[in-house]
Formats: sequence, structure tokens, C-alpha cells
Amino acid sequence: MSILDLIGLVVQDAFWSALAAVGFAVLFNVPKRTLMGCALGGAFGHGLRTLLMHTLGFDLELATLAGSTLIGFLGLLFARRWKAPLPIFTVSAAVTMVPGSLAYRTMMGILQLSLLTDPAAGATILVETSITGIRTALILGAIGVGIAAPSLLFFRNKPVV
Repeated sequence: MSILDLIGLVVQDAFWSALAAVGFAVLFNVPKRTLMGCALGGAFGHGLRTLLMHTLGFDLELATLAGSTLIGFLGLLFARRWKAPLPIFTVSAAVTMVPGSLAYRTMMGILQLSLLTDPAAGATILVETSITGIRTALILGAIGVGIAAPSLLFFRNKPVV
């Protein structure tokens, strides 16, 4: 993949992620003045995830952790800039990284397992369903940890002495 193709891919991914983040922000009824921050968070977070996966070969789970951590830091910055609650920016931006297709494949695998008449025939389906289920859980955990990490770093409670 050439550098121009990579730039085009990341820019296109960032554009559609920003559009999706704004769509979810409107759905969540955030103030209009904060829509730009939601769009930027979605674009930069998802763009970083795509960049890391295509240039450095990161796995989806690790790249999602990096992208959601960037969303967490940007959310802190935008929350201070626009004097708005942090979840306005982080939730709408991170929704674009939710692994919908993996969750769908996991649920379809579970349904296939429940409909089996011969338990021995379901070993392959069980393994594939388990793998997609674990990957889905890891990605969702990475999104949660990435969003929460900047807040935990900067807004920790001081110990009582």
C-alpha cells in the first residue's frame, strides 16, 4: 500500500467516523455547540486506530485501546474548552469503535450452537464463536479502559492523611 493510498484511507475513515460521531451526538441530544468536538474526537480516535492497524500492524484490540485513549484525552480537552460534561464528547466519539460485526457473529454462533442436534458437529462453531466473543469483549474493554484512563490519571482522589 503506497503512502497516498494510506493517507486516503485514513482521511476517508476519519471523515465517516466524524459523521457517525455527530449522528450519535445528535441522537444523544448533545448541545449544538459541542458537535465539532464530538466530530473531532470520532475522527481522530478512529483515524488513529486505522492508521495503527495499517502501518504498524497492530491488532484490532490494541489499536482500539490506543484510539479510545486518544478519545479520552481529547474529551478532557474539549470538556474544558466548551465547559461541558466529559461524556458528551467521549461517548459519541467512541460509539464509532463498537465492534458490531463481531458481536453479531458471536450471537449468530450462539444461535447455531443452540440449534445443533449432533453435539460433536459443533466443535468448529464453538471455537469460532468463542474467539469472536472474546475479541468482542476485549474490544469493548479496550474502549472502556481507553476512555477512563485519562480521567483516572488527572482526576484521582488525593489520599486522606
